Amino acid sequence: MKIEKIIQTLELEVKCGKDYLDKEVTGGYTGDLLSDVMGNSREGYIWITRQVHQNIVAVASLKEHAGIILINSCQPTQETMEKAEAEKIPIMVSSLPAFELSGKIYNLLTAKS
Repeated sequence: MKIEKIIQTLELEVKCGKDYLDKEVTGGYTGDLLSDVMGNSREGYIWITRQVHQNIVAVASLKEHAGIILINSCQPTQETMEKAEAEKIPIMVSSLPAFELSGKIYNLLTAKS
């Protein structure tokens, strides 16, 4: 599923990376501990976190994530958005908590078409 479809369905706010919303999402990972995300997430995943600092972009780039979704209406810093644009990583924001957003994305990704 393309990031665009997730954004439309869940009414996410795109903060940066609008030119890269055609990336394919193959799964997801929810976590705030950077070392945990580095060790357990995979290429093509959408990462759900409440972290807003620029190190999230470094991790997402290293793991080749499709994008990052910030929960609870958390807003990325300006430095984070600038780095994400440079690395071609979309960052979106949701008002939902991690548990609820994770479930909704899981359901979208596993729905029988």
